[in-house]
Amino acid sequence: MGQAPPGDSYNDTGEGVPLIAGAGDFGNGRLAPKKFTTAGTKFSSAGDIVLSIRASIGDKVWADGSYCLGRGVAGLRAGSQLEPRYLWHWLGAVEPELLSKARGATFLQVNRTDIAELVIALPELDEQRRIASILDKADTLRAKRREALARLDTLSQSIFHEMFGDPLANARGWEIASLPDVAKLYSGGTPSKDVKEYWNGSLPWFSPKDLKADHLTDSIDHISNEVLSQTSLRLLPEGTVVFVVRGMILAHSFPVSLLQVPATINQDLKAVLPKVELDPYFLLANLKSQKSSVLAHVATAAHGTKRLDAEALAMIRVLLPPVELQQQFAGRVAAVERLKGKHRAQLADLDMLFAALQDKAFKGELS
Repeated sequence: MGQAPPGDSYNDTGEGVPLIAGAGDFGNGRLAPKKFTTAGTKFSSAGDIVLSIRASIGDKVWADGSYCLGRGVAGLRAGSQLEPRYLWHWLGAVEPELLSKARGATFLQVNRTDIAELVIALPELDEQRRIASILDKADTLRAKRREALARLDTLSQSIFHEMFGDPLANARGWEIASLPDVAKLYSGGTPSKDVKEYWNGSLPWFSPKDLKADHLTDSIDHISNEVLSQTSLRLLPEGTVVFVVRGMILAHSFPVSLLQVPATINQDLKAVLPKVELDPYFLLANLKSQKSSVLAHVATAAHGTKRLDAEALAMIRVLLPPVELQQQFAGRVAAVERLKGKHRAQLADLDMLFAALQDKAFKGELS
């Protein structure tokens, strides 16, 4: 089990050993530490599995060397009777059982006893390797499909830059304007938690935690239609672009999304309501292309929260090429989205296949 080093031993200059504090230090299938420590006590070795035991319980990654393991993770090292890849896949199969043991008020976590209570079947090593090989091949197919989707996720922005260039440089001489000059920026709100009826509906209510994709079709939280008639909260139409203006995520990301359904938003988001003719797909890409510039203007409130104030919003630029060209771009994006839809469907099928194979493998039924 990991152990937090003394607070005064942390640094980001590379002194000591890289620290893995939790799943936040996992990135793209490998360990991605943000800090170092000079007083670590628990260390991984290459080939160990580092398992998240707080918040994102069950997330795991291979260690490629020595890391200090903090309180939010545990290290698993296969013994002589256990094939490491078999252990890796078994951890995926028992993740629901491990999650069921989680407890905690601030965030869920599991402990050494919870992990130790899990029972693993131990066929002969040759059989473990056979099972691991089959699951590896199935998992590789899923990984390739996810990689294809990731590449498609960047394609729309590549098309935007090809057609219109950088909005800040505007080397092609398009008409250009400040975002507040061409659109009203609407802030949402949070209905009273004391009125239970407000939270019993099916109307999407988006907040920063939902903005994890370019196109949004549903939210984590929902409200009732009564909110619209009894409060100042506004129903936004399908095709509205929204972005985060307050939250710690602005320390490193600028989430922007397009609503694919009528919806409401909370006060940490802004909705862009154009005063001029702007294609929503074009507007989405225009905003996303300015991530670095926007983040450079993020301010910090007195209590430490990151925010985009009026001055920062005024720095966002909107290109105004002919509407026909904007629509041509939207058509190309639609073709990319159709292709992504096919890949998502194929990935869903592969996920179902993998789950079935995994279930059979650890029941001793994989022939």
